[in-house]
Amino acid sequence: MRHVVLIPSFNAGRKLAETVAAALPFAWPVWVVVDGSTDGSEAALAPCDRLRVIRRQCNGGKGAAVLDGLLAAAACGFTHALVMDSDGQHPAWLIPEFIGASSKNPKSMILGVPVFGPDAPILRVLWRRVSNALVSFETGGGIGDSLFGFRVYPVAPLLAVMARTRRMRRFDFDAEAAVRLAWLGVRAINLPAPVRYPAKSEGGVSQFRYVRDNVLLGAMHLRLMAAALRRRRLGWWRIGPAEPRDRANNVEPRIVTRQGHP
Repeated sequence: MRHVVLIPSFNAGRKLAETVAAALPFAWPVWVVVDGSTDGSEAALAPCDRLRVIRRQCNGGKGAAVLDGLLAAAACGFTHALVMDSDGQHPAWLIPEFIGASSKNPKSMILGVPVFGPDAPILRVLWRRVSNALVSFETGGGIGDSLFGFRVYPVAPLLAVMARTRRMRRFDFDAEAAVRLAWLGVRAINLPAPVRYPAKSEGGVSQFRYVRDNVLLGAMHLRLMAAALRRRRLGWWRIGPAEPRDRANNVEPRIVTRQGHP
């Protein structure tokens, strides 16, 4: 079993270098997929034996960048990928915990469940609750959070899922990946992970567009709900159920009043 840290990035500014610097101290290789960035952010990455940069000529979206990284990782013999965003929102210090959980459960996907601080945009928190409810209907439950991108995936099943569709290439990647992997029988293990939204003064950037990306997610959920209903009629409901809810492995997204990390 071999893990790689995979960081898709598009115009992340100085946060890309900060994210990579936070991920490199651990034992695993760090690969950055630059998804057609035009801000030159990858130029700030210091050379390192465990760092690899994959460049895409055109911006294709998060899912497309992750797919390119997965294909390259599989070709190099990696079996699992921890995927995290490049914008400073995800807790790099939890990389060992998440990869450790993956090593103990190699057939499972390890899903981060966000612990929000007071800087979390309320509209995004509310939409996340809607998306989570829809994913619960689509899968029968077990996915702690549908949209949080700090996750460890087994590479082969995810590549198999993505090979079957031309979708899952943009912001719809995280939610659809979790649903389709659950349908494939990949168990979900949910672990809490603090999330923060850096201010512009800290170099914070966001590629999320409320109208465009919510329309994309809405269309995705319509497709997945229709497919879920077909599966139910055929008697495939909850094939490959996620691990039963318990305090050790399943948590709900929550909001905290203070931000911090170990």
